[in-house]
Amino acid sequence: MSRTLSMLLSTVLLVACGGDDDGNLVAGGNSPGGGSGKGGGSGAAIGTGGSSAGSGTGATGAGGGDGGDDLCGSTLTGTVRDFKASHPDFEYTIGVDPGIVQKALGADGKPVYASATTTPTTNGKASFDQWYNDVPGVNQKKHHAITLTNTGGNTWTYSSNAFFPIDGELFGNEGNAHNYHFTYELATKFRYEGGEVFTFTGDDDLFVFINGKLGIDLGGVHGAMSGTINLDASASELGISVGNVYALDFFFAERHTSESNFRIDTSIATFVDCGPQVR
Repeated sequence: MSRTLSMLLSTVLLVACGGDDDGNLVAGGNSPGGGSGKGGGSGAAIGTGGSSAGSGTGATGAGGGDGGDDLCGSTLTGTVRDFKASHPDFEYTIGVDPGIVQKALGADGKPVYASATTTPTTNGKASFDQWYNDVPGVNQKKHHAITLTNTGGNTWTYSSNAFFPIDGELFGNEGNAHNYHFTYELATKFRYEGGEVFTFTGDDDLFVFINGKLGIDLGGVHGAMSGTINLDASASELGISVGNVYALDFFFAERHTSESNFRIDTSIATFVDCGPQVR
């Protein structure tokens, strides 16, 4: 495997490390990009992050402290929030829908809805704001951990083409074969060492923020799609410098039957804060 590819895969792992109580990362599937049959088909989408400023609180801050040496392993813990199929944004409309969120995290460390009204697959700010926040009666949550595995050299992968972490739990399957309606949030930190790349393949929505700035946007209800961010190429937009520790925030949504693909590949292994311990 070439050094370039290995580095690209490294970045993926880094993103997966996520962290705080409501931060999550999800990965699944045995092979990248198996189509989910949700319409959009497989497609490539690369987001380099918006140049607009606005570092969210989820970020350590450009040039921020190194976070010490409290490194964690390859098991990352995030938060799954379960929704009912009757939620306005779930089991709604199929379609690729980039631009659902703004280019920077909000002051609360969460994605900010970008539209003044609606988008093709969402029904407005009020409904979207429930995706990654606790709302009694609307969602229920639990922590869920994933483990990235060294698949050779410096490549770390978490892959599943049937990513259903809450089957039979929380609101339950609602008469379906799986519990299809949930979001997964992961927050972690990593040391930027130079040369890292992060790649995600899956469905449905995925928003990856580095240092509080959007790096990958795979919004919409669609088949498995891929997004990649090269940290060196996007360093100026992300406001990052080699040798420092930065926040990586990962926001995923599974909104429609009948498949759930999730895959992360990375060669980065310098993670700080892997999230709450699952007991």
